[in-house]
Amino acid sequence: MSVRHSGIGMTSSRTRIRMIERLREQGIRDEMVLAAMGSIPRHLFVEEALASRAYEDVALPINYGQTISSPWIVGRMSELLRNGGDNLLRKVMEIGTGCGYQTAVLAKIAGEVYSIERIGPLLTRTRIRLRDLDIRNIHLKHADGMCGLPEAGPFNGIMMTAVVPEVPEILLEQLAMGGRMVFPKGNKRQYLCVIDHTAEGFVEMILDEVMFVPILPGIISR
Repeated sequence: MSVRHSGIGMTSSRTRIRMIERLREQGIRDEMVLAAMGSIPRHLFVEEALASRAYEDVALPINYGQTISSPWIVGRMSELLRNGGDNLLRKVMEIGTGCGYQTAVLAKIAGEVYSIERIGPLLTRTRIRLRDLDIRNIHLKHADGMCGLPEAGPFNGIMMTAVVPEVPEILLEQLAMGGRMVFPKGNKRQYLCVIDHTAEGFVEMILDEVMFVPILPGIISR
């Protein structure tokens, strides 16, 4: 592994270990998720000027008005998607690739990851970053996340990384029986939610208060 990947000082593997210890203290219990986050050099997913802050528990800007979620949010959403290991994540759809950090974590805990990003230039940079990290079980799509990927579904897990007032019906149709969707919901006040697809229908639970950028329709090519 190169020096750029390993890091020194505030981007070192030791700093990564401290991040994982903090996540445990904050209540993240899923060891598979913690191992995944501990193996990924988060500083590679932010601008170099912000690399020294990559392991702080804060969201950081990544250009185009987007952010990389805080480590706690990434851990929390990932462990909710796994549902204690009860949700076998053979195929996952992520809506909002962004810088690709959450995508990389999902790739460590799922068989296949289909990730959608509406901003073309952002996706181009993320594609190079994930390729350089030799993460191979990801399919990146430049598309409107509000529509999902019906041709690739159904999915055992769906994760949305931008807030919606309500989940579009077309996305629920792509959630496999027994699968789970994790997403932020709301307007002025936002909450992390899960929807389970059960034999009785879709069951929603409202959990932690959060803050995400809003989901937007359409695509941006340049």
